[in-house]
Amino acid sequence: MKKLSSHRVGVDQGSRVLFSDYEDGGVMWTGTGPRSSVTQITFSEKFRSVPAVTVSISMWDLDQKTNGRADVSAQDITTEGFSILFKTWGDTRVARIRADWMAIGELPNEDDWQL
Repeated sequence: MKKLSSHRVGVDQGSRVLFSDYEDGGVMWTGTGPRSSVTQITFSEKFRSVPAVTVSISMWDLDQKTNGRADVSAQDITTEGFSILFKTWGDTRVARIRADWMAIGELPNEDDWQL
């Protein structure tokens, strides 16, 4: 459990198209086997400490002739941002993916002193 020690709780959120590989014959659309895509996200404001981050798929466009396999997660979370990692495998053909994310954490306060 993440306990926040500040009354200044911040929530940042966004939505990002991770890729559109059907447009240019990218590896998610044309490849097979294990594949991944990393998208860097920068928060609109720096958090005081590392926030809790959730990521979900909000739009997916998959080939109907193959099994839909997808794994999406937040990684490398810092006070300034994080990466969205999307993975697929096997014969899955992914045309495009959009992910929504939310970060909740403590915001800096003018009374925070560094000695």
